[in-house]
Amino acid sequence: MQKGSINVQSENIFPIIKKFLYSDTEIFLRELVSNAVDASQKLMTLSNAGEYKKEVKNLKVEVILDAKKKTLTIRDHGIGMTQDEVNKYINEVAFSGAEEFLEEYKDKDPKSIIGHFGLGFYSSFMVSSKVQIQTLSHKDGSKAVQWESKGDPTFELKEIKKKDRGTDIILHIDKDSKEFLEENRISGILNKYCKFLPVDIEFGTKTESIDDPKGKKDKDGNVEKISIDVPNIINNPSPAWIKKPVDLELEDYKSFYSELYPFTEEPLFHIHLNVDYPFNLTGILYFPKLKNQIELQKNKIQLYSNQVFITDSVENIVPEFLTLLHGVIDSPDIPLNVSRSYLQSDSNVRKISNHITKKVADKLSGMFKKDRKDFESKWDDINVFIQYGILTDEKFHEKAKPFSLLKNSKDEYFTLEEYKEKVKAAQTDKNDKLVFLYSHDKEEHHSLIESANKKGYDVLIMDGPLASHYISKTEQDLGASFARVDADTIDNIISKEENIPSKLTKEQEESLKPIFEEIVEKEKYTVQVESLSETEKPVLITQSEFMRRMKEQQAAGGGGMNMMGVMPEMYNLVVNTNHPLVSKLITAKGKNQKVLAKQALDLALLSHGMLKGKDLSDFVERSFELI
Repeated sequence: MQKGSINVQSENIFPIIKKFLYSDTEIFLRELVSNAVDASQKLMTLSNAGEYKKEVKNLKVEVILDAKKKTLTIRDHGIGMTQDEVNKYINEVAFSGAEEFLEEYKDKDPKSIIGHFGLGFYSSFMVSSKVQIQTLSHKDGSKAVQWESKGDPTFELKEIKKKDRGTDIILHIDKDSKEFLEENRISGILNKYCKFLPVDIEFGTKTESIDDPKGKKDKDGNVEKISIDVPNIINNPSPAWIKKPVDLELEDYKSFYSELYPFTEEPLFHIHLNVDYPFNLTGILYFPKLKNQIELQKNKIQLYSNQVFITDSVENIVPEFLTLLHGVIDSPDIPLNVSRSYLQSDSNVRKISNHITKKVADKLSGMFKKDRKDFESKWDDINVFIQYGILTDEKFHEKAKPFSLLKNSKDEYFTLEEYKEKVKAAQTDKNDKLVFLYSHDKEEHHSLIESANKKGYDVLIMDGPLASHYISKTEQDLGASFARVDADTIDNIISKEENIPSKLTKEQEESLKPIFEEIVEKEKYTVQVESLSETEKPVLITQSEFMRRMKEQQAAGGGGMNMMGVMPEMYNLVVNTNHPLVSKLITAKGKNQKVLAKQALDLALLSHGMLKGKDLSDFVERSFELI
């Protein structure tokens, strides 16, 4: 038997390991299973090269839980180790300058430890009071050995009897880590990190129903079924993203999406990534049906390194807007820290990010050019994504301009340049500036949209969660202005000619203002008297485009605007002097005048969904009386 000290030139390596990996304790199992898979693949590589002549079979990795003995074993049938190799790879911790490293990082945040060494096996001491390695090398004439340590710099190494080639890592789970003796906990970790490892991972058994081997039949003449226990393989060793696109059909991509996200709606389309220069990158990204649910869709891209799951927080690898996509990215070239939990800022990360952005933009551009009608049919589901990209990523913004669409109230779609041409004649104001009318709610603004359409104007539907920000960006791009249909009277928004003559005298117009000022909250409404078309409503409620956008941005956390305090709701109450009801109101006497004014005001408020509570009850009672 050999005894000695692990050659790390410092006795505080184990406290360092626990300190830096403690926040991510469960990764010990990922590391050990990954090592077992590596050992299995190395043997296959030697076999394929003709350097290992014996039969290679049963390369699965087994995870064995024994709650009674309080052990968790990770077993492989791979390359194994000799005693000299155990000394080299386990006892002489393979990283350079141990003392300098420990001194440099002893007071620093664990995030700053980037790729200095692979703890791998040593992560097992985070959950174990004792760890044993039992291993037999694939090399002819090798003897099996057992290495054992209790998590301090001392170890024991001795020869043992072991029949099968490969390595068993036996963890004696300590009292503070009893959760790792629970079957559900282990199963959850394996499903999270090892679901797509390239070698079969077996954990426990599952029950399957098969035909009775004796051919016994039931009363209907059918072969009876019997239940048997079979090994439970928890992973898919050959996921879609490692295959070539030419070898996959559309159904294969859909099936893989269901494997990643069970019980979710089918995606709209996908992008298959496959790059080997200047970096390695594979993966499949899916466009889900976003609608307007931004936050619900985030953190669905899974990052892998050689089919080992790393994280689903990929903000540092892909631009923010791409986090709305779903799917898988796999790259061994993304630098990770010791626990693989944090990403290093690195030129490869930037290159990968730029490449993915380009691939997504190229895919969307290709779809638009190939089949515009199909692209338009998907627009309501992807416009939030495209707007997000335009607002947050300048490179994507430039590429997206040709396929970024606007949709009007008639469900027609236009590129930005097409729409400029469409409305140029009718919607250029007296300052030769294009005015784009829009609504955030087609139903709420139905009458206003109808009124605009009758006047020959077109109205866009801008109803997404990013609409106000996207409108500001588009105004800069096009040199146009956007105005919501309830921002002002249409004739004032797009004014080329003088106002329509008023049917009222100057004195009558002046008498209207105090009538309405008496029945509204003066601090909330500004009463305006305007001569509009007879077909326009007698009273309209509008709100300054500028003030409304300020409020929307404040509600969305618009930077320093919250320092200004909560902005009050302020509206314009526009009285149309040319409507017959207003003429009637002018000549009405006493109480009747106030009743007519209040009724006209309440109808205007009702049309905007602003009449509530006691005011709504009073309106209903008054309406019955008037009838």
